[in-house]
Amino acid sequence: MQRRSFVQGAAAAAALGTPLAALSQAAVTLRYHTFVPPTSNPWTVMSVPWMDKIERESGGRIRFERFPAMQLGGSPATLFDQARDGVADIVWTLPGTTAGRFPRVEVFELPFMMNNAEATSRAYWEYVQTMAPDEFREVHLLATHVHGPGLIHSRDRPVRTPADLRGMRVRGPTRQITRLITALGGTPVGMPLTQVPEALSRGTIDATMIPWEIVPGIRVQELVRHHTEFPAGFALYTSAFVVAMNRRRYEGLPPDLRQVIDANSGIEASAWWGKTHAGADPVGRRAAVERGNQIHTLTAAETQEFVRLSEPVAEEWVAEVTRRGLNGRQLLDTARQLIARHGRS
Repeated sequence: MQRRSFVQGAAAAAALGTPLAALSQAAVTLRYHTFVPPTSNPWTVMSVPWMDKIERESGGRIRFERFPAMQLGGSPATLFDQARDGVADIVWTLPGTTAGRFPRVEVFELPFMMNNAEATSRAYWEYVQTMAPDEFREVHLLATHVHGPGLIHSRDRPVRTPADLRGMRVRGPTRQITRLITALGGTPVGMPLTQVPEALSRGTIDATMIPWEIVPGIRVQELVRHHTEFPAGFALYTSAFVVAMNRRRYEGLPPDLRQVIDANSGIEASAWWGKTHAGADPVGRRAAVERGNQIHTLTAAETQEFVRLSEPVAEEWVAEVTRRGLNGRQLLDTARQLIARHGRS
């Protein structure tokens, strides 16, 4: 309920002799919109429990209209603007779907940045508050998080060294990982996640990079024979997500309902989103094992060649954001320090 609407409603209530206390108990309906299907883990184990918790803690005074799979229209790239403009009240989305629009948070999508999703999600929240407070100024930010470690899934040829990627057509999830694929000698192919199964089936691509959590949802375990994962503490990549609310909608809530939203926002909520997202990874890995696929877990020494070849990707990002008037080196160093600190806590 927006502030103007509340004031107008209060005046009307007074004219009718309605107690203001009764007005403050009115239910509020919030429209939650995202791109994932209703059968996906981000919907069933993340979005739905988060909304259910808020509904309970508000005593039923906050209710959600729930719209997965872009049911309110538009494309995933428009979700942030839908929250800004009030088409939706709350969205769960990837800033990276509009490449270059949120340059400072792309640092979390650089290769081998994160250690684990829970710690890195805390670091991501603190980084936005301290280094990029205006990055999402058009909305009220509720949470920031990442998913579990990304890895390589290949159809016919195992990937044990960077040289194995040479000549392979690989779908990359973000523009930073597209750059990594090039640095490793592969040929990057851009496409929405929904097109990956058909592309693997037809041989349009030879491999894809996704976290384990996504595997069963798009049947990757049935379309590839090899999976290359990195040892604990090394994540080939991750993606940066936000939970964002229309600013006017948030500010127009009664104070007690804002408190309910606040209690489910911030650094601890961000950690919960990240931990819960990564918590679905074992299910995807088990699907590959049960299928009889080959899982190649690299050693720390084998991983170092991937890390070495990925370093120019980070340097290119530093140079790019520096050209935009930002201190790219400081942003990169700060993100790494925060990830390391939260990873030890």
